[in-house]
Amino acid sequence: MQQDPSLKDALQEAEIEIEEIAMQLADMLGAALYFAGVKKENLPKAVDAYLAGIDETLGDDDDAEMGFEEVVQVIEDLQKKHPKLFN
Repeated sequence: MQQDPSLKDALQEAEIEIEEIAMQLADMLGAALYFAGVKKENLPKAVDAYLAGIDETLGDDDDAEMGFEEVVQVIEDLQKKHPKLFN
């Protein structure tokens, strides 16, 4: 079965938009961590630690969502567990 060319184009465009949004979110996470006190040179490590810390904060709840409070909690946990990343 062959895909409709317009559907294929729409899917490719959606994939590009998703990638762009993901990059913007990564930049926003970096900015949030920076304003939380992470040194610029430690931002890549802090982002990795943040992503690892999500599971620790949310636990095993597959239905849990990352809202404002959860983001703040993960950053606060980072400040406690990885103080050398911060100013």
